[in-house]
Amino acid sequence: MRFSFVLFALVPAMAVAQGGPVEQGPRNVPEFRPAFTAQTRAPAEDSGVTLRREVFASGLAHPWGIAPLPQGGYLVTERPGRMRRILPDGSLSAPIAGLPEVLAESQGGLLDVTLGPDFETDRMIYWTYAKPMRGGRSATAAARGVLAPDLSRVSAVEDIFVQSPPSHAPAHYGSRILFGPDGHVFITTGEHFTPQERVLAQDTDTTYGKVVRIRPDGSIPPDNPFGNAVWSYGHRNPQGAAFDSSGRLWTVEHGPAGGDELNRPEAAENHGWPVISYGENYDGDPVGSGRAVAEGMEQPVYYWDPVIAPGGMTFYDGAMFDAWRGDALIASLSPGGLVRLSLQDGRVTGEERFLRGTRIRDVEIAPDGAVLVLVDAPEGEILRLTPQ
Repeated sequence: MRFSFVLFALVPAMAVAQGGPVEQGPRNVPEFRPAFTAQTRAPAEDSGVTLRREVFASGLAHPWGIAPLPQGGYLVTERPGRMRRILPDGSLSAPIAGLPEVLAESQGGLLDVTLGPDFETDRMIYWTYAKPMRGGRSATAAARGVLAPDLSRVSAVEDIFVQSPPSHAPAHYGSRILFGPDGHVFITTGEHFTPQERVLAQDTDTTYGKVVRIRPDGSIPPDNPFGNAVWSYGHRNPQGAAFDSSGRLWTVEHGPAGGDELNRPEAAENHGWPVISYGENYDGDPVGSGRAVAEGMEQPVYYWDPVIAPGGMTFYDGAMFDAWRGDALIASLSPGGLVRLSLQDGRVTGEERFLRGTRIRDVEIAPDGAVLVLVDAPEGEILRLTPQ
């Protein structure tokens, strides 16, 4: 592989003794206690990995989502509304034509992208975006289209999901899009942040603060629990989602001040927001009931206080990092970095952090096992991480 503009840097792994948690500062809500052992501040781990960091691609404006192409290279989205191909040498194509208009305001814009399961025969790609609506409102939407063989444009574009109702708040859109082992499309949606709207995360007649499950054409699977697109509810702003090797769905979501969550949503589950949370409102007031546990509401598998502001996530299944096999890799926007969680029997057993201070939006595994991370900045880039 040729890198015409590579920078090299040595980034040491955290060398923290087993037993204590990763260094992370004081809790926002110290009176909350975890519901079970290692639900938060799991023991710090040192996997023995030191990373080599090199710039794979640069010149991207707030890159948000990435998807590998079977012929090599990647599709990448830029939040202002562009999608490009990244060639295997890291060079960028011109923007791909044919995408719909996006609301590129605040947290809105062009968001995630993935390939359909039959891409090599039908060339269908899927993406999420902030869809502009009447009256200055917007909604999380998912669309699909056919990518031309020369990757220059998409055609036959159609929305397969539009969040309802639209919102005046250009915040908390979610939104990852991915295919499950059953062939259905899963989309994470936010609840648009405002006190008036976040309560809709508990309303299963809306798609605010939900995990949505639909067919690739947008129709509703007959086994969805509420007879509509909703799969699970009570989420705040889930921006990461991935299936593990057993086919189980995991999500990560932004909490308020404290209370970022790792969840494993199942059909019809209520994950509590905004009734319960391990965080507090930004003004210091309690969230909802002021409690972190309530009957009938799911507990997060893991939570962070203070926050990591999670972006995308994946499970490592590559060949370069043997010590990370099966671990969750999670992008952190603030304080920034790459968070590794080791898991056993559905519980977190250890945490390790790399690239502290780097605002990472998404993480992807390259075919050779390298880790690619998207740096969210006006002059953003994609870093390629390999073992030193």
